[in-house]
Amino acid sequence: MTQLFDTLGFIDASTVRACAAARDAHGAHWEAAMHAEVAAVSFAHVGKVFATPRGHAAALRDVTLDVRRGEVFGIIGRSGAGKSTLLRLVNGLERPSSGSVRVQGVDVGALDEDGLVALRRRTGMVFQHFNLLSAKTVFENVALPLKIAGVPKAERTRKVDALLDLVGLAAKRDAYPASLSGGQKQRVGIARALMHDPEVLLCDEATSALDPETTQSILALLADINRRLGLTIVLITHEMEVIRAVCDTVAVIEQGEVVETGPVWRVFGDPRHGATRALLSTLVHDLPAELAARVQPLPDQAALPDGAQVVLDVRYTGESGGEPDVGALAAALGGSVRFLHGGIERIQGHAQGRLVIAASPVQSLAHGGAVAALLERARRHANHAEVLGYV
Repeated sequence: MTQLFDTLGFIDASTVRACAAARDAHGAHWEAAMHAEVAAVSFAHVGKVFATPRGHAAALRDVTLDVRRGEVFGIIGRSGAGKSTLLRLVNGLERPSSGSVRVQGVDVGALDEDGLVALRRRTGMVFQHFNLLSAKTVFENVALPLKIAGVPKAERTRKVDALLDLVGLAAKRDAYPASLSGGQKQRVGIARALMHDPEVLLCDEATSALDPETTQSILALLADINRRLGLTIVLITHEMEVIRAVCDTVAVIEQGEVVETGPVWRVFGDPRHGATRALLSTLVHDLPAELAARVQPLPDQAALPDGAQVVLDVRYTGESGGEPDVGALAAALGGSVRFLHGGIERIQGHAQGRLVIAASPVQSLAHGGAVAALLERARRHANHAEVLGYV
């Protein structure tokens, strides 16, 4: 039975029964931490080294991060970057080789077995794979940990029904997993993770097995849970769309190191590390084919043909509530300016824009100087500008 529950991501039977004792033994410690002004989760100079047949492999290197209470914090990186290892440190499934991990101010590495039991009650976890028991109904799958813990039937019925209502599965209460869609199965997983009223919810690639439409519905559910319950959510993903849709703050991890962190609107609008820019490249749409075919590369030395205009790709990140002043940009470029492509969206209330502009070069300057002058003027009014060619 213990092996079964480890596989499912449940707490095993003996651990569940120990929870009440652990809560009593460690409750004062946890309550004191909760009332202090501390981060929900903090990593301080964390390193993790694994032994392999070829020697030691560093999965994490000097990671320092703070996750604020009540926020949705995203950790993104390529496969093998160290994301899952970092997440597993939060609930003690892995121990750091160096540094410390604190949850609600409590040092995870200092906890004994009873302390880890108390920790895992406060850190629910949603997995990529749903791990539902096929012979149990939706209700029974969610209720099983409470049943094993000996919680009275009336109490667990009340709790499970409330959670199924929260995740939008009240009508599927008596259905079996085989009749559920992937999104519905993940909703069962989310309800199960909330069973012990956690203060932190960990999501390990919770949407990577889902289609885009279902992914959006699960992200909307997580955002709703975050708002309703004030629950801190830490999620890992390799998809920037997931970060943009639901997160407040993002950390980019590359080869075990955090290379960039900040509010989502800032990181998306002004990425400062090559790894971040590479991840964001999947969201930057190429020019329409018709326009791309018209843009010609700039000649190295020769002047542009008569009437040709330099094509600039301009990116803008505005302060909260602000929009790009395209009039000021056009005036700064001078001469004839045409807007060829682009648009503006909002992330966390901040305008994020891309404009592809055709501008006439400064006539009084030689070819190279004229293009450089246009680029410099564009950069005064944008976070990023580059020359694509000419039309």
